[in-house]
Amino acid sequence: MTDTLTAPRPRVSATPRRRSAARWTVAGGVAAGPVFLAAGIAQGLARDGFDFTRNAISQLALGETGRLQTASFVLTGALLIAGAAGLRKALGGGPGGTWGPALVGVFGLSFWLAAAFPADPGAGFPAGAPEVPVMSGHGAVHMFGGMVGYLALCAAFLVLARPLAARGLRGWAAASRIAPVAVLAGFAASAASVLAFTVGAGLGLLWLSAVTARLAGR
Repeated sequence: MTDTLTAPRPRVSATPRRRSAARWTVAGGVAAGPVFLAAGIAQGLARDGFDFTRNAISQLALGETGRLQTASFVLTGALLIAGAAGLRKALGGGPGGTWGPALVGVFGLSFWLAAAFPADPGAGFPAGAPEVPVMSGHGAVHMFGGMVGYLALCAAFLVLARPLAARGLRGWAAASRIAPVAVLAGFAASAASVLAFTVGAGLGLLWLSAVTARLAGR
């Protein structure tokens, strides 16, 4: 009777794969804001009748080429949710490691809601739309989802200020506590200027990208 000797197979650690997956999810969160804003600005400049001082980026989902903005909402929501998962892994069980990513995830879900329930036409866009928008059911859901999403984002900034401060990034922590003021100020000024709303929302998206990159990189 002979024994067959088999060379032991090397074990491949799953850790590098996990780290690679975490990097990709974090990269999604970092890219979400710039991707959404770049797509919105490009479409706004290309669409006839669209005026950034009168129309919100959400209205780009209306009209013949509206599916492009709808796709932008879906993609941005997916990137934000992926980024929330990566942020959770990066923070581990440290300060803000649970509620910060969860609130970012809620913000991401609000983009999917915006895709499913488009904004109402108004302020002359699309062509032939009335100047004063008439609130519809889907328009109301769109506005409610956006309000909940950006309130969640503002709360996330306050929560994520804790891990920033814990890592010695006190300037970043202070800015993260101030960022909600800028976002909410833009919303408050939207009655006078839609552009103020767009700027406030854009600042929130860009600051989230910066904070995600900073926390994941340390």
